Amino acid sequence: MAKPISIEVWNPSGKYRVVSTKPMPGTRWINLLTAQDCRVEICTEKKTILSVEDILALIGDKCDGVIGQLTEDWGEVLFSALKRAGGTAFSNMAVGYNNVDVSAANKYGVAVGNTPGVLTETTAELAAALSLAAARRIVEADQFMRAGLYDGWLPHLFVGNLLKGQTVGVIGAGRIGSAYARMMVEGFKMNLIYYDLYQATRLEKFVTAYGQFLKANGEQPVTWKRTATMVDVLREADLISLHPVLDKTTYHLINKDSLAIMKKEAILVNASRGPVIDEAALIEHLKANPMFRVGLDVFEDEPYMKPGLAELKNAVVVPHIASASKWTREGMATLAALNVLGKIKGFPIWSDPNQVVVFLEEKSTPPLACPSIVNAKHLGLTASKL
Repeated sequence: MAKPISIEVWNPSGKYRVVSTKPMPGTRWINLLTAQDCRVEICTEKKTILSVEDILALIGDKCDGVIGQLTEDWGEVLFSALKRAGGTAFSNMAVGYNNVDVSAANKYGVAVGNTPGVLTETTAELAAALSLAAARRIVEADQFMRAGLYDGWLPHLFVGNLLKGQTVGVIGAGRIGSAYARMMVEGFKMNLIYYDLYQATRLEKFVTAYGQFLKANGEQPVTWKRTATMVDVLREADLISLHPVLDKTTYHLINKDSLAIMKKEAILVNASRGPVIDEAALIEHLKANPMFRVGLDVFEDEPYMKPGLAELKNAVVVPHIASASKWTREGMATLAALNVLGKIKGFPIWSDPNQVVVFLEEKSTPPLACPSIVNAKHLGLTASKL
């Protein structure tokens, strides 16, 4: 069994043992745990991703709860070990939990936490940044400049796409998709077309009101349209951003056939989940259509890219940094810690996991509640009345 290289310990005499599989931003999350009589052990092993064996060594014989990461494989082996060690709580430092076998957690009575409500604007901003970088060929131009190749202005040098007045397509208009849509509509006066199983009423009202404002000031109003199928978005949009959940219905949602429907000079952005796109098909499409551009924050086989993607100039690729703002990452750490702490202490479940700002105020004491437990109903956990 592998053993961690080093562990940082806070409040060694604490009654409850809480393990974090990675150092996390900020110290508030540590302070909140230690103030509630927790001994906090942070694994500082120099591995990007811990193996199941590494985490088993961390859990040991006595562990009340674990804060883990989206890259780790939390299934039968780890949840059974946590249960044997007396643990009742695990939380991802992430809104997603595709890495977690929730049924296994249910079997062993372990609460599974996640961190929604804190990533929305940050993720939407990164999707917007990828949209701009792809449209205006920022990365290509930056590399060109750094290579010392610029010797004067030219009419055709790095000509890209104008976003103003074009159509932005959003597939998945939940919190993040809607926030992204608002940024593109309000920031660049783009028209909106979206596909979602549920109507995004607040988003529609916003675009309608903004369109009326523009018209009243003598400008061309923006418009919105909700489509019955995803195909209409693919066919009509100049810029498409993907924001669906990842499940069996959305695996390879973007594939050879769906790419063929899109405009030859369209821009595709993905800051949701890597397997939503058939990456091999995307690479072939990018090779065959040099004016088609893509901005990717996530990949099908993370941390790896499919062969050939890195060499394509019409692809902007960044290493899963959608939530990487200081406020958001520190907030995620805080929420994950409070999920574990709340279950250990028997606190109720917060009534709305998407309204979590009250937990994140630096100078105030957070509510005595678990911010978000995804299997709370199955475990029969009490809902907060706060």
